[in-house]
Amino acid sequence: MNLADILSFLPEVKKSPTKLGFSEKLKWTIIILVAFFILSVIPLYGLGENALTQFEQISVILGASFGSILSLGIGPIVTASIVLQLLAGSGILKLDTTTTEGRAYFQSLQKALTLFFVLFEAAVYVFLGGLSPALELRGTPDFFSLQLLLIFQLIVGGLLIMFMDDVTTKWGFGSGVSLFIAAGVSAEIFIRAFSPLNSIGEWAFGSGQAPVGAVLVFFKSLLEGAPQEALLSLAAILATILIFVLSVYAQAMKVEIPLSFGRVRGFGYRWPLNFLYTSNMPVILVAALLANIQLWARLLQNWGYPLLGTFTGTTPATGIVLWLDIPRITQNLLIGAFTAFDLGQAAVYTLFLIVGSTIFSIFWVQTSGMDAAKQAKQIMASGLQIPGFRRDERIVEHLLQRYIFPLTIMGGATIGLLAASADLLGALSRGTGILLTVMIIYRLYEDIAKQHMMDMHPALRKMMGGES
Repeated sequence: MNLADILSFLPEVKKSPTKLGFSEKLKWTIIILVAFFILSVIPLYGLGENALTQFEQISVILGASFGSILSLGIGPIVTASIVLQLLAGSGILKLDTTTTEGRAYFQSLQKALTLFFVLFEAAVYVFLGGLSPALELRGTPDFFSLQLLLIFQLIVGGLLIMFMDDVTTKWGFGSGVSLFIAAGVSAEIFIRAFSPLNSIGEWAFGSGQAPVGAVLVFFKSLLEGAPQEALLSLAAILATILIFVLSVYAQAMKVEIPLSFGRVRGFGYRWPLNFLYTSNMPVILVAALLANIQLWARLLQNWGYPLLGTFTGTTPATGIVLWLDIPRITQNLLIGAFTAFDLGQAAVYTLFLIVGSTIFSIFWVQTSGMDAAKQAKQIMASGLQIPGFRRDERIVEHLLQRYIFPLTIMGGATIGLLAASADLLGALSRGTGILLTVMIIYRLYEDIAKQHMMDMHPALRKMMGGES
């Protein structure tokens, strides 16, 4: 029995035997989204110390809610994808993802690796003190029993996320990874824009503390004659709007290759290649990598091995985590606290996101069937060909290669630069998360408009750009 036979025994969600309509996909997407929000507020039984609460911004990127049954979030799924892409992209793992069998084998490997990281991260979070029972129980049998109970609950949550992602991919719109990120960021943006509660969850007005919502802070500061606080709130609001506009503009850019139907003269088609060719996946992987670096740095520091740097309270103080932390450029400029170190930190952070997104963009094209050879097969299967050339798959592949590789590099670098710029501007949520959410929603819109237009209610079809 080889590895492929063993992987075939892994549990999975079966695809629908028939093509799903718009309403059916919408139903399953809503069910998974509601389940995600419900599970994210179910607390871990036996939890005493939650040292991960300081990573609230990171939890949004990981689709996690630290302290709940979904504390692992999409971390194991994305980490497994990063490891596999690095192995496949470097040639250590030989995989032919251009075939159906090769892609199925790759997905089975990713699921097996995800299961490993669910078990591994659950144990690490608990045994390294990120999520721990009450410290006064340390040294007693109850402490170890509660640790095992916490690990079991984290494993259950990790498995639920894995299968919910599978359901969304095969029965809903997009993928669960993208859906959970978009849901978490959207909720955070709404809260940070309009919440009337203060930072400790109490009604802000009359408590002497400012509300969390930036819109409310802006008007409150104007009424109380505090222009600096009003300016900071306005800057966060404008930064969020700017990121939305830039993200939509970049997502809409594309290159169109003119093709013709070989058997029907006079009819042509323009094959679109998006400028951001690999969409949001490279920056998801880079953001998850950054989140894992910060989490591991904190856990290693708690364990007494600050290999990745140290924290002072909730702020990175030394090491790699300091240089990869997001400097508050806009805030420091407005309050006159900007230093040369902020500039250096911003340069390192920006370079890391650009290079990382470019590398993951290349790996993603090779492992997801988006390379020139696969696209050429799709074009030939559609009955299309290049005008003025004979019908030959190699000719189409050669033409596509001239576009796809440069788009892979430029698109990956551009989305890395956009993500870094978004973070540095200091928007209402983590800038990378806002960028991802806009791109996820835009891609979802394109998917619905392209594949399910005929299944929609007439009013919805008109809103999506179809004919009434």
